Amino acid sequence: MVLIFLISMPVRAEWIGDSRPMLGTEISVYFWYEDAERGSELVDQVYAEVTRIDELMSTYIEESRISDINRRASDEPVDAGSELFQLIQQSVDMSVLTRGAFDITYESVGQHYDFRKRQRPDTATVEAERSRIDYRLIELDSVTETVRFLEPGVRINLGGIAKGYVVERGIEILRRGGVQHAIVTAGGDSRLLGDRRGRPFMIGIRDPRVEGEVAISVPLEDEAISTSGDYERYFEEDGVRYHHILKPSTGMPSTGVHSATVFGPDAVMTDALSTSVFVMGVDLGLRLIAGLPDYESIVIDADGRIYYSDGLQTPE
Repeated sequence: MVLIFLISMPVRAEWIGDSRPMLGTEISVYFWYEDAERGSELVDQVYAEVTRIDELMSTYIEESRISDINRRASDEPVDAGSELFQLIQQSVDMSVLTRGAFDITYESVGQHYDFRKRQRPDTATVEAERSRIDYRLIELDSVTETVRFLEPGVRINLGGIAKGYVVERGIEILRRGGVQHAIVTAGGDSRLLGDRRGRPFMIGIRDPRVEGEVAISVPLEDEAISTSGDYERYFEEDGVRYHHILKPSTGMPSTGVHSATVFGPDAVMTDALSTSVFVMGVDLGLRLIAGLPDYESIVIDADGRIYYSDGLQTPE
């Protein structure tokens, strides 16, 4: 489900792009380009890159490199390759920065959820698996670029950072192709290149409880924006909303926040930070952002109240 909406995108012949269902969400690519034929080739290049990354990093693909790591890393070091190793290393660095609020080993419990089938792990399964949610159980060797798990049953999932990587890679392809004005979106993650030809892009942060409605609109240019919300993948049971953002310390869906949005220069960081702020909650999450001068955040809590990081002015 698209978490961030483009507002007032001009419909003009020179704006080239497409939207396609990929990565369990919708991937959108739009940019200004004079040569329509060459522009179409660039669109295809971006989507080919999305497919390549998915085939490398998806836990839903048995032949992916990350699936191979999850199968074998408890028994032996597994070669991750440079690209995947670097993203896993960055994920572990984020775990250290957030004191474990961001943790790719959440998959140890997360693998037992099936939101389409409304299935969740029972209490006994969560209790048995949550001790394996611990980024310190990942052993990385930067010389050999191998990954090893220090306990059996540990699994990793890059769902909290990979879409940010996807949109950064998409923008890089467009930039190399001579594009100066673009937006690439993957679910709740967007990366902007330049502006909307003299005006900022207007980005809408959706109302977390009213589908199709925008809670806040912000003007942005040449920046990344990521939103993590409890409305993307979820089901409700006995009045409880079970969603995909798990709190590492409990192995259960995080509570207290409906959505967390982070702005900044790099979509890999904004993706991971939006997840982290969501898990940490309003107070600790905004303290985290306050220590990162290039990043800002807007948080909507479980009561619908809106909070802004220090660098953002609250609208009158």
